[in-house]
Amino acid sequence: MGKIHAKLSPSGSGRWINCPGSVHAEQEAIENGWVKYRTSIYADEGTAAHELAERTLLGSGNAFDLEGVVCEYENAITFDREMCAYVQQYVDFVRLFDGELGVEQRVKFTDWVPDGFGTSDAIIVQADRLVTVDLKYGKGVRVHAEGNTQALCYALGAYQGLGKAQRKKIETVLMVIHQPRLDHVGEWEISIDDLLKEGERIRQAAEEALTEGAKRVPGDEQCRWCVVEAICPERMKLAESVMSAQFDDLTGLAPVNKLSDDKLRLALENKALIVSWLDAVEKHVVDKLTDGEPFDGFKLVEGRSLRQWADVTQAAQTLEIALGDDAYTKKILSPSQAEKALGKTLAKDIQPLIVKPSGKPTLAPSSDPRPSVNISADDF
Repeated sequence: MGKIHAKLSPSGSGRWINCPGSVHAEQEAIENGWVKYRTSIYADEGTAAHELAERTLLGSGNAFDLEGVVCEYENAITFDREMCAYVQQYVDFVRLFDGELGVEQRVKFTDWVPDGFGTSDAIIVQADRLVTVDLKYGKGVRVHAEGNTQALCYALGAYQGLGKAQRKKIETVLMVIHQPRLDHVGEWEISIDDLLKEGERIRQAAEEALTEGAKRVPGDEQCRWCVVEAICPERMKLAESVMSAQFDDLTGLAPVNKLSDDKLRLALENKALIVSWLDAVEKHVVDKLTDGEPFDGFKLVEGRSLRQWADVTQAAQTLEIALGDDAYTKKILSPSQAEKALGKTLAKDIQPLIVKPSGKPTLAPSSDPRPSVNISADDF
């Protein structure tokens, strides 16, 4: 059984804080059957990673002791060697902090949000500092800690859960986002006074989100995981306004070298929104057709697939007779694969052999926390 989530949950805070109208919109859509929650193997994989982390932190401290265990969610997920390696990185990181450790703790932040609660992956209470660590097992989106509303909700809940004597001792709170599959650790440390100021901002947002007729405000963060994105009229209006601002005739595309800088900026700023909206529309229609509902003008067809061996063992034997050693190809392990195969102790020996070249320059908004790079045409 999955975890029960609050109406104004920490994980959904980026949505309901930025788009207060989404709370009523999602509830109405689900109650009327306009949209359906559908789990995915990626969501179940993340749930399994959190379960492995919890069992490891509360047990031996070695994730590999649980390798091979199968967890049954909507999809069966195995604690394989790869997951154990990544989760062990998170476990080792959490263990670096001294203090009183709480694992997968239910926290309430009802002092700021009505019925607000959630489950924090790790809470460490130190002498004068409160630490929360959030494990993100996904690798699709890098999550930054600074300004992260989910982390703020966990921190507020952890602070609310302390006794009065403990609260008086805490001076700062450190919020950490740990993404082992992206080799990313984000940290944000603020004073308790600043935490309480953020709490007041969240309280005001919660009040607005629970107000009947709250405004819908489409945007990249709030629309990304919203279940009504595909059928949201405000979302569609935004996509239409951006497209119409760039193209006089929506049946044809204007040459990009003819667009002004303002129009180019508008397109870039809203690219993710438009693409995600189109993807959400497509998924919504696919779900309809999958459930047997007709949709005029479209149908489901068999997609492209690749040929594969019906029996790998038999194919190998046949090819060995015909080709000998040429039946196989050899490829050296990548640094990550080698580290997993060698284990933590032996992996230290290969570190001098590994280099990490600079990544290819990529476009990012000015608000991105990464530093800008100086490049020339030769860099491409």
